[in-house]
Parts: sequence; C-alpha cells; structure tokens
Amino acid sequence: MVRMNTLADALNSINNAEKRGKRQVMIRPCSKVIVKFLGVMMKKGYIGEFEIVDDHRAGKIVVNLSGRIIKCGVISPRFDVPIKSIEKWTNNLLPSRQFGYVVLSTSAGIMDHEEAKKKHVGGKIL
Repeated sequence: MVRMNTLADALNSINNAEKRGKRQVMIRPCSKVIVKFLGVMMKKGYIGEFEIVDDHRAGKIVVNLSGRIIKCGVISPRFDVPIKSIEKWTNNLLPSRQFGYVVLSTSAGIMDHEEAKKKHVGGKIL
C-alpha cells in the first residue's frame, strides 16, 4: 500500500505513543519535511532529542518524547496562508492564545506562525 502523507503518519504515531505513555517512538519513512517539523517541535520543547537512523532504505527517526504533546496533526490540503491571514488561521486552529503553534512551510524554511510573522513571510500550512 502506498503512503499518501508521511507527515500525517509520523504525527499520528507520535500522538499514539504519547497517549500510551511511551518514552520513545520510531517513525518511518524519514523525509526532510518530517525532520524540519520535528526540529520546530524540539525547539519549542514538545519533544526531546531525535536521531535519524540510516538503514539504506527510506530511513527511520527515533524520537524521545517528553510528555508535553496533547495533540498534533496535519491540515490537509495544505492551504496557502498569506501574511495578513496568519492571525485568522491561528484563531481558528489553536485552542487558546497562550499555547500551541501552527507550523508553516515558507520560502524561508519550515517555521511556526510566530517566527513567520517576525520574518514577514507567508506560506503553506502544515
């Protein structure tokens, strides 16, 4: 069976492992988008360190979980988000102003909505 959205599969396995109380989760296959997304999550403190394991196929990622994730998911399709409407999207998607992040794929790389506002770039919502 063909995987349609590897990022959605990766975040789903992280969610499931977090709900089960696991300390680590293995994600496969590995992709650049998943690695950058996990980098944003690690920078914000939602996950611990992660390690990329090269198995000469699609690769694997071993993620250390910190127990801080309540829910993470993918918005499909990846809607275009101009700079002006970032605030509207965050109000619609996030439960509160105090916590949570919307991750965007911009021309300046993959970043959260606050960093995108600072850099004044829009992009596609992940």
